[in-house]
Amino acid sequence: LAMMAIMGMFFQDGLTGSAYGDWALYTDSPLRAFENELGVQAPTGFWDPVGFTKDGDVEKFKRRRVTEIKHGRVAMLATMGYITPELTGKFPGYLSPAAGLKFEDIPNGLAAISKVPGAGWVQIVLYALFCESTGGFGYNSDGQRSDPGNCGWRPPLLATEDKDLRRKRLNAELANGRLAMMAIIGMFFQDGLTGSAWGDW
Repeated sequence: LAMMAIMGMFFQDGLTGSAYGDWALYTDSPLRAFENELGVQAPTGFWDPVGFTKDGDVEKFKRRRVTEIKHGRVAMLATMGYITPELTGKFPGYLSPAAGLKFEDIPNGLAAISKVPGAGWVQIVLYALFCESTGGFGYNSDGQRSDPGNCGWRPPLLATEDKDLRRKRLNAELANGRLAMMAIIGMFFQDGLTGSAWGDW
């Protein structure tokens, strides 16, 4: 922790001239262009340790924001996909009637990769390519850059016209998506090491 902390202090000191990184002293920072964007949350504020936004390019920022939202949503679904079958069981019936393969025959986690038939993987890949190529099913012709993450679908009980509430919920989605990206990678790592989706040591 101290190694990370001291590197952060050096970085802030170099940028601001203050050992404690007083951003009020660093008014020329290109990072200030994004201080009021969604996802800027306490305690880190606008956090870009790798420096992707150091050039202040708004178009690149919007493209990365669309990508972050997309990856966060996929990670949230993937994380729930790991957890749900363990708690609720699996669908009844057959995944592949021709192969006599039932849903319950498919193990959870990474072990499922080798069990799903090739035709199933073709369907999965084609669907992913369709979603990717239509940029949100064609809802925004600019690739969602005008309204990142808006695919034209208003989730029941979540969509609202209240701007403050909408901003709060979109911030929550970004935070949960970031957490889910870390969570699913952790699950993959544990599964790969232990052979269990839950990482039973």
